[in-house]
Amino acid sequence: MSIHKLKLFKDPREVSKVLKLIDNLAKKMPNLPINIMEFCGGHTHSIMKYGIDQLLEGIVNFIHGPGCPVCVMPMSRVDLAIELAKQGVILCSYGDLLRVPGSRRKSLLDIRAEGADVRMVYSCLDTIEIAKNNPGRQVVFFAIGFETTTPQTAVLIKRARELGINNLSVVCNHVITPAAIQHILNAPEMRDIGKVSIDAFIGPGHVSAIIGTRPYEYFAEEFLKPVVISGFEPVDVLQAVYMIIKQIVNGVAKVENQYSRFVTREGNKKAQKFVADVFELRKGFEWRGLGWVPYSALKIKKEYQYWDAEKRFVVALPEPREHPACICGKVIRGVALPTDCKLFGTVCTPSNPLGSCMVSSEGACAAYFKYKKDLIATKL
Repeated sequence: MSIHKLKLFKDPREVSKVLKLIDNLAKKMPNLPINIMEFCGGHTHSIMKYGIDQLLEGIVNFIHGPGCPVCVMPMSRVDLAIELAKQGVILCSYGDLLRVPGSRRKSLLDIRAEGADVRMVYSCLDTIEIAKNNPGRQVVFFAIGFETTTPQTAVLIKRARELGINNLSVVCNHVITPAAIQHILNAPEMRDIGKVSIDAFIGPGHVSAIIGTRPYEYFAEEFLKPVVISGFEPVDVLQAVYMIIKQIVNGVAKVENQYSRFVTREGNKKAQKFVADVFELRKGFEWRGLGWVPYSALKIKKEYQYWDAEKRFVVALPEPREHPACICGKVIRGVALPTDCKLFGTVCTPSNPLGSCMVSSEGACAAYFKYKKDLIATKL
């Protein structure tokens, strides 16, 4: 797609056109506003950055979902990373994770300041060179991510085996989006009248580029909830909202693909094959805010278990302890807003985060702090 065409998705004139379509269609809705959950933190930030929630006030109430892999990383896994780093390994991971506090209120960055060898990498494949340059030390890549980053970790493990790199291993924390959506729809909060009601979903664009739109068809059919896969520019999100409202007005619930310039129904088959070769489903995995979610994460297959850090290292973990006043779990489930938290914007800020939703660049708390601070100053 040309740069000119991409610019159209930010063009104020295009925004006005879609807003007019939404406004006209909304007049046919008997009950407003409708509640739409955006699963991906990238959409949350777009909604806040471009003021889409204000443009659609009275028509749409956006419910913020899990956000990103850093947001949903349970305390026990953060503690695992910290304890591994303390054992003298070279612990590598992506940037945001290094700032998430563990049970003892210390992060990987704090541990690094105390002498642990913790390194941020931009690509998991960087760990191959780190392992080659440090043959006498163990290098652990702490892998996180939804389906978007899972293929890269699969390539890393395959390359490590091909090259015979024996001092490199991986902790797999890759989680699966559709399982989390189903869990949210089955959660008690969804069944209790008056707590939270979700009328439709804006599906994650980057994840869907890998897995396609097919996995979401079950939710639309089983729960009668429209699902629209969306891009991240303002026109993308507004078009997705228009498509959702149109479905509701017409009395249908199906999966539609607004992000067709990158997403297909079948997804990226080559990437899916890499993942299937190296990983298999876990029976369950803990998500921050969602609890134990069945078949919602991946583990390394037996054929590659030599490079599985959870098989290679024995680590004693502290009892996981969340900050008693942090409500990240509720924010992730969509039953609370960041501004409902007593810590928000005062004790908990991006420079001093107490919860994962403030740490992550795609977290809902970080989005509110960055884009809505002036609007909510009176509440602080």
